[in-house]
Amino acid sequence: MRKFVLAAAVATSALGLAACGETADAVGETGDAMAADAASIADDATAAAEEGAAAVEGAADEAGAEMAEGAADVEAAADEAAANAEAMVDGEDGE
Repeated sequence: MRKFVLAAAVATSALGLAACGETADAVGETGDAMAADAASIADDATAAAEEGAAAVEGAADEAGAEMAEGAADVEAAADEAAANAEAMVDGEDGE
């Protein structure tokens, strides 16, 4: 009877160790998969940040060009106003 109890205890221990080994392998595989997912997410985030930076840079360039065009329009309007004012003053002096 003791031999049966001892054999059952050894079998239970062996099964427990085998289960732990399989669990450790599964945990290792899960860890590797999680690390690969994290690396993929980091790569995606980096690509999105680079695209966003490029879009912001493009928008800034466009805004700069529009501001330069607006400044040229303001300068032209100021020159025209100055010329009109000078013509008005010259016209009043001549009368």
